Amino acid sequence: MSVAQSIEKQAEEFAARYKAVREQLGRVIVGHSDIVHGVLTCLFVGGHCLLEGVPGLGKTLLVRTLAQTLDLHFSRIQFTPDLMPADILGTNMVVETPEGKRVFEFQKGPIFTQICLADEINRATPKTQSALLEAMQERRVSIAGKIFELEAPFFVMATQNPLEQEGTYPLPEAQLDRFFFKLIVGYSGREELSAIIDRTTRGVDVSPDKVMDGQEIVKWQRLIREVIVAPHVQDYIVRLTLATHPQGEFAQPITNQYLRWGASPRGAQTVTLAAKVRALLSGRYNVSFEDVRRVFLPAMRHRVILNFEAQAEGVDTDHVLTEVLKKVSEKADDTKAA
Repeated sequence: MSVAQSIEKQAEEFAARYKAVREQLGRVIVGHSDIVHGVLTCLFVGGHCLLEGVPGLGKTLLVRTLAQTLDLHFSRIQFTPDLMPADILGTNMVVETPEGKRVFEFQKGPIFTQICLADEINRATPKTQSALLEAMQERRVSIAGKIFELEAPFFVMATQNPLEQEGTYPLPEAQLDRFFFKLIVGYSGREELSAIIDRTTRGVDVSPDKVMDGQEIVKWQRLIREVIVAPHVQDYIVRLTLATHPQGEFAQPITNQYLRWGASPRGAQTVTLAAKVRALLSGRYNVSFEDVRRVFLPAMRHRVILNFEAQAEGVDTDHVLTEVLKKVSEKADDTKAA
């Protein structure tokens, strides 16, 4: 078998296994195909996912169903204003040994899992939210001078309500940047809502089957990183990222007008990895410009910060980023703003 044939076979196998997971999710989740694809993209690249939407749209159900589809350890943390960091990470407890002595023993918190549902994450205070920072970035937890490694693969799937809702706190920028995608969950359409009613009001209990384990997920994570990104495509990703930096060399007029801070290097890394997933699902082993454009919004919308003018005029990050996509050319010779 030639190298090309081997690559093609691996791409086909990945697409088939991706489809298997998606089909199991489809047994429970109605519609929201873009959201499901975004969540699975985070899964297969080893990133974390933030789902935002008003209550009742199925965000928690989606994450819980994904956990049922995967043969991974699962835990759920319900974020509330009185939640403390120790409730997430764990704490040292006094226990009695068989000899009758009392010693401190670390009791692990719910973060010690493989897929963690952080439900309504922005209902907890920023102090509690920050307890996830080290776990999300380094896959480990430091407690009382000791380091505890988290079992691979490790994912945080968080849900949050829009900030306009009562009793919510904005996530720190450092934590937002650690999420691979931020996905906006909208309302269901007419046919989807009808299907939801049929499934949930007729006493039909549909549970997904487990179709993938952690070892296989790690295997696909390695394959995705081997997908080729041509220099001119990578340069396009770099220029798109730099175009979000106000007053920068590649900044666009709308960037200078409405953004206070641009995307970090994690943004460029996210776009690259997500585009690789789309390439494999399309049967290709190289990333195209279209792959990059399709993942740009969910990868970047939570990494740029609007200024006061944008907030006063009701301009959102998606509008700014969409305009950046329109203005930045695929050709390296036409990258700088006029």
